[in-house]
Formats: sequence, structure tokens, C-alpha cells
Amino acid sequence: MHEYSQSDINRLFKLSAALLRSVARAGYVTPASPEGKTAYTFQDLLILRTASALLAAKITPAKIVAALGHIRRALPPGSLLTTLALGAAGDDVVVREGTNIWEAKSGQYALPWEAETPARVVALSKAPRGESRMMVAHQHYARGHALEDSDVAAARAAYLDALNAHQDHLEARINLGRLLHLDGELKEAEKVYRDAKSSSALLSFNLAILLEDLNREEEAISAYREALAQDPHLHDAHFNLSRLHEQAKQPREALRHLLAYRRHVRQ
Repeated sequence: MHEYSQSDINRLFKLSAALLRSVARAGYVTPASPEGKTAYTFQDLLILRTASALLAAKITPAKIVAALGHIRRALPPGSLLTTLALGAAGDDVVVREGTNIWEAKSGQYALPWEAETPARVVALSKAPRGESRMMVAHQHYARGHALEDSDVAAARAAYLDALNAHQDHLEARINLGRLLHLDGELKEAEKVYRDAKSSSALLSFNLAILLEDLNREEEAISAYREALAQDPHLHDAHFNLSRLHEQAKQPREALRHLLAYRRHVRQ
């Protein structure tokens, strides 16, 4: 699952450090700290986008933290915060979910807004165009990932939806290619991999395995080398390269990659 750094959060939402700490202390986001770097998940982004929208509606930080708690408790399980619209009614927050309107502070339903009501409404789905498309793509990706074990066809459709929303969603591209490959649709899988505007070690590695199944060993060797160039610790690529060079009667290259594989697995 893709993670977002502290700099990503600052660029997207411009929330103060104090407000971020308050939201984290309340347990509404759970940033991890791999290798000393703070990282946020896509679900954290939904929470922080809600906080950003409330801040734009001139809600105080203390009321934002309280409102987030009421919103989370009031939403049905599985609901996304991006389906809501938030507004300021005086110094309080009101939430619109479809035709329902309720007060974030109390969770109680409120009277419908009149068309002329001068409420400052902030739709959570609004974002700079590229960022909005990527967030939609992440939603489809998360849906596909959750469906893989129960409905492969639906998972494939979700990954395709993610790519239609944003072609640069690399994880969705990798997973869609893998599922196409497993279903025997090798040419389609290759096209998915080849259409990537950026690459990764995993994409190159999966492409190499696909090329082997297409009996295109020389291209597979190039793809495995590309995978290792992107991630020198991908020792399985060394093992597969050793096997391919052995088949091609290139014993020196085969031995070199086999020794590299052994060095990695012994570490």
C-alpha cells in the first residue's frame, strides 16, 4: 500500500504541526515511523483532508478534533469521508451526507439547509485536479486489493478503474498485470506493464517473469537486470538470471548471479 511522507501531507493540506499532533494523539491518524521517517496511509489522508476542509471553514483546531470524533462515530462502517460536505453554521460544524444533515459536534440531525443559507460549504472531493484523480485512483486500488481473495474479476475491474482515474498509479498497474498474467492473458498483461510511465523493481521483475512465460528469454534477462538496477537487494532476480544464463550456456554469467544470490540469502 502506498504511503505518504510528512512533506506530502504539508504540501497537500498545510495543517499546522500542533493540529497534526492533536489529531494523531486522538487516534484519528496513526502515522508510522519506518527508519525514523513519518509515513501516512491513504486512510490517514481522508481524515486529514477532512481536517483541512474544516480549517478552511474557519473551525478552530479544538473543534476540528472534536468534530472528527463525532463524524467517525456517526458514519456507517466502510463509509468514506470523501462522500461528505462540511460547512460552518456560526462557530459550529454541520455535515451533509447525501440528503442528511447533522451537527458534527453532537451527531444530531439538523434541519435541512435552505438554498439561500449563507453556510460556508467545503466539499471534501475538491482538490487540485491531479491530486484529486490520484486520490480517486487510490480508492479504486484499495477496493481492488480488498477484493483479490474473493472476486478476482471485480479486483481486476477496480484496478482498471484506478488506472482510468490516474495512469500513474503504479501499484494498481502492477497488480492488474499480475492478475492478467495469472489468468493466462499474457499479451494483455505485457501491455499493462509496458504502458507504465514510471517503473519499479517489482514491475520490472514481474515483467521479466511474464517474458519468460512468453519464451522471450533475452528480453527477460534485460528486465531482470533492470529490476536489480532499481533494487540491488532483489535476490530472486539473481537466482532467475543464473537459471536463464545456464540455459543459454553462459556458465560464467550463471555462476556470477548464483554467487550473488547466495551472498544475499546468507545475510
